[in-house]
Amino acid sequence: MARYRLNFYQFLLNLLLQFPARNFAISLQEKHICRTTVQGRYLLSDDNGHVCDALSVDPWSRCCPQTGEKFSCQGCNHLSQCCNSYEFCVSCCLNPSRTQKELALKVKIAKPMTAGTYTTVFDFCCGRCRHNSESVVHENAYSSDFHHCFSLPSNSSGTVDTNLEASLAGINIVIGRQGESCNSVCRSKGQSCVPNKLLVLNKCELLQKYMSCNGACLASIGSDQPAEVVGDAPRHLNPGACLYTRMQTMLSCDGSHQYTKRLCPCA
Repeated sequence: MARYRLNFYQFLLNLLLQFPARNFAISLQEKHICRTTVQGRYLLSDDNGHVCDALSVDPWSRCCPQTGEKFSCQGCNHLSQCCNSYEFCVSCCLNPSRTQKELALKVKIAKPMTAGTYTTVFDFCCGRCRHNSESVVHENAYSSDFHHCFSLPSNSSGTVDTNLEASLAGINIVIGRQGESCNSVCRSKGQSCVPNKLLVLNKCELLQKYMSCNGACLASIGSDQPAEVVGDAPRHLNPGACLYTRMQTMLSCDGSHQYTKRLCPCA
């Protein structure tokens, strides 16, 4: 009887020892280990899209507390897709509605054709939000306080494709006045806006041909594009920059913005 009790207690002890270890192993497997930015002194952003104080990071998962806003764009300009904080730039960039994964993973890490591409959207956002040549003027000063930009770079070669020119045959390309829609621009010429030609004009090479684009050519999101930001626009809107929209469904003859001049196809 005593031997039976000993075996029974040994069985219970082994059972109790096995369950916690098994549950702990499962919890480790299910636990997501976050990747984070390390550039900031006080803040960081994790690959879930949260921004937090560096001291509040979970020591095991390396993730920020999920109490704050996810994909926060605090201090960001939605028009230019530029922010005054690196960490919030990364967080805003990680939003799938702002950065298309299939396009981000095609972007070259460096300019040479042999350079590799980003492997994750988090890598793209971390790399893109760092300072780049488009955010500085005279090589030693920022063009704006909003110098952390995550917009997808344009693929403009600086020359206009002959096929693009051919597709605009018979179209009158008109630069509108500040705050004017393309419908209004074309009506003033006794013509009508041709909606399907906005897609053709929505390219840096054509914007740079017809407009000054002194502040570079930037990807944006807006129904007033393709357009150029006027010179007296607030500094954070990138005065002088040309804008093309990354969301082609937003292209519209009706769109307008108080600080942009549109490039319009009239016929």
